[in-house]
Amino acid sequence: MKPDLLLLIVTVLVALTFDFLNGFHDAANSIATVVSTRVLSPKIAVLWAAFFNFVAAFLFGTAVAKTIGSGMIHIEVVTQYVVIAGLLGAIVWDLLTWWWGLPTSSSHALIGGMAGAAIMRAQSFNVIITAGWYKTLIFIVVAPIMGLVLALIFMTAVFWILRNKPPQRIDAWFRKLQLLSAAAYSLGHGGNDAQKTMGIVASALFSANLITAAELKGSWGHFHWPIILAANIAIALGTYFGGWRIVHTMGARITKLKPVGGFCAETAGAITLFATALAGIPVSTTHTITGAIVGVGATHRLSAVRWGVATRIVWAWIFTIPAAAFVAGLAFFIIRFIHPAA
Repeated sequence: MKPDLLLLIVTVLVALTFDFLNGFHDAANSIATVVSTRVLSPKIAVLWAAFFNFVAAFLFGTAVAKTIGSGMIHIEVVTQYVVIAGLLGAIVWDLLTWWWGLPTSSSHALIGGMAGAAIMRAQSFNVIITAGWYKTLIFIVVAPIMGLVLALIFMTAVFWILRNKPPQRIDAWFRKLQLLSAAAYSLGHGGNDAQKTMGIVASALFSANLITAAELKGSWGHFHWPIILAANIAIALGTYFGGWRIVHTMGARITKLKPVGGFCAETAGAITLFATALAGIPVSTTHTITGAIVGVGATHRLSAVRWGVATRIVWAWIFTIPAAAFVAGLAFFIIRFIHPAA
């Protein structure tokens, strides 16, 4: 086997491993509310979420993948080694935060890792496409606020509309409705997060000269469906084998949820993810659902939100991009030390 082909295979496998870990790490986002409200058992919930993660492949296009693949770093500096180092940075940070039980963003770990590896290779910050980072960095703040505000509005509206209904009946209704909101949120998760890996795989194919620069920015030529299906299958499998440590933080430690709260949080998160996926903005599904859960908790009283846990999570968010960039830069430095032509 030719060394270039072997390197490409390794790069794509590492990318799909990241995608699997993204599903594994972010499974909590899709199922925490539906598990914490005891609408579904954890095993059924991960099957439910994994199925809709996969179905998202056929619904949301590739706008986010285009942003990740060619809109944030100048593509001429991207090599297979940059992609591998970037993915390693993201994977290491994902595993560390999974071990610590913190729901940080796999998406921001990925873009941080790619940026760190590219900067280390070019020895310059000029490889960053500043315009491509604006909307991503802005939506680090906007996405959780959108989730929070929408969840707050939905909860307030539900309380007002159903104010004269007995709690047991409301609980029974929303146990059924939460199946739909969990499915919608999982669609948004698959539609947004799987696309990030698609963009990375497309970048690897470009650096191996298997697709042109025009195809990288377009529909990826005859690799279009293989890339989409591989990414969505990987994230669905990761969700199926989900990360239970983070489920506990998301579903119970931030605020206690009832089915009506779970429904409002998931619906708010799903609407945010649908809108950003169609607009090509790579947002964090983690940030989005966390904001929505906080919004639900705040409708009862501010003390219903465990602000100590929320603060730890925010600090982990802030450090994600620079931490992943540092690990990826270090990984590329080691690769270049071993292989100076990298």
